[in-house]
Amino acid sequence: MRQADWYFDYISPFPWIALSRFGQLPDDLEIRPVPVVFAGLLKHWGHKGPAEIEAKRIQTFRMAHWTAAQRDLPFRVPPTHPFNPLALLRLTISLGSDLETVRIIAGHVWGEGHAGDTPDSLDILAARLGVTDWQARVGEPDVKARLHANTDAAIARGVYGVPTFDVSGELFWGDDALPMMLDFIETPVAVGTPQTKKPGP
Repeated sequence: MRQADWYFDYISPFPWIALSRFGQLPDDLEIRPVPVVFAGLLKHWGHKGPAEIEAKRIQTFRMAHWTAAQRDLPFRVPPTHPFNPLALLRLTISLGSDLETVRIIAGHVWGEGHAGDTPDSLDILAARLGVTDWQARVGEPDVKARLHANTDAAIARGVYGVPTFDVSGELFWGDDALPMMLDFIETPVAVGTPQTKKPGP
């Protein structure tokens, strides 16, 4: 069984959108979801997020709406964005970071348009997940430490955006990179040549 790490943060709509194409992935590719703090990536690399650049924000959400519509994917922007995703990320870790949990949480925010960080919204989400102690879970020191460690490990790997796949040491950023990733899985040399890794004149 092959394995791929999938770095994501619920602050972005694109993990929810990308999940809609996971059925195209090879059956023998095991996906390991890795929650990270996108703001931590931005800070490390000295980038601004799309929400911080108005023109980019507009284009990002136009693209998200259009892509979701093309795939007949439910898509609703939460009432406030950006929001604080820490509780969602920590809850994911406390529940084992399995793909189904990620799908439920992402769908809660971006499929149904619930708030990403209000107690009322988190109560609804917790009930759906069968969790009665979400406040305690997201406050656990070990859970906080694991989210921090995930983010540090992603930075060390070279991850700068979400969602990003790591397949055999090659990074594929964004929902639109899936075709290239599938090509790499089928024929690694296709996108793993030295010329691709280090463009030159």
